[in-house]
Amino acid sequence: MAKKATPTTFDAKVFLATVNHGRSVSDYRKDDVVYLQERPADAVFYIQTGKIKITVSSKQGKEAVIAILGPDEFFGEGCLIGQPLRLATATAMVESKVMRVDKTEMIRVLHQEATFGELFTAHLLTRNSRVEEDLIDQLFNSSEKRLARTLLLLANFGKEGGPQPITTPINQAMLAEIIGTTRPRVSHFMNKFRKLGFINYNGHLQVHSSLLSVVLRDEA
Repeated sequence: MAKKATPTTFDAKVFLATVNHGRSVSDYRKDDVVYLQERPADAVFYIQTGKIKITVSSKQGKEAVIAILGPDEFFGEGCLIGQPLRLATATAMVESKVMRVDKTEMIRVLHQEATFGELFTAHLLTRNSRVEEDLIDQLFNSSEKRLARTLLLLANFGKEGGPQPITTPINQAMLAEIIGTTRPRVSHFMNKFRKLGFINYNGHLQVHSSLLSVVLRDEA
C-alpha cells in the first residue's frame, strides 16, 4: 500500500530567499533606482540586505524622504490594492539585495499560505503604526524632537541589539527632508546633541540611548 505524501510545511524565509515562480533577486549599488514614481506598479519588493530610501516628488520638483527601510522589510505593496502607478521612487542608499515578487505571485501566496499572510499582515500593521507615529510627530512635536526620534529609528532603537551605529550614509540635508525642517536647524541640533553626549561620530554616527530623553521631554 503506497504511503501518502507528507505535505511540505511552507517556510516564509525560504520563499523570500528563493528565486522561482515570479520571484527574482537583484543587486543594487548605491543610488541605483529600484522603481520610479508614476511608473507601473506590478510587484512587491522585499529587502534581503541593504537600505532603501522611499521619496516622493512634487510637480514643482520638490522632493521629500518619506521612509528609510532595511532588511526584512517590504515595499511597493500598493499594487495589491489596485494602485496602477507608483506613488514614490525607491532608491538604494547602500549596496542592497532586493527580491521582486510579481503581483500575481504575491496574491497567490497570500491566499494559499496562512503563515506568509500572518508575516505580511504584521509588516502592514507595523508600517501603519509607523506612519501614524510620523504624522503625530510632524503635527505636534518640535523639529528637535523629530530629529531625535529619526536618529533613534535609524539606529534601530527598541530592536534587539539596538541602538547600533548608523552605517548608512545619511547627510544633514536628507535628515532635514525627513523631519520637514531646514539644514541649518538640523546642524544646530546635531551639534547640541553631540555636546550633550547623546551622539558621537567616529567613522559612523553613534546614537546613545540617552537621546531618548529629548523625545520624552515635555515642552513648555
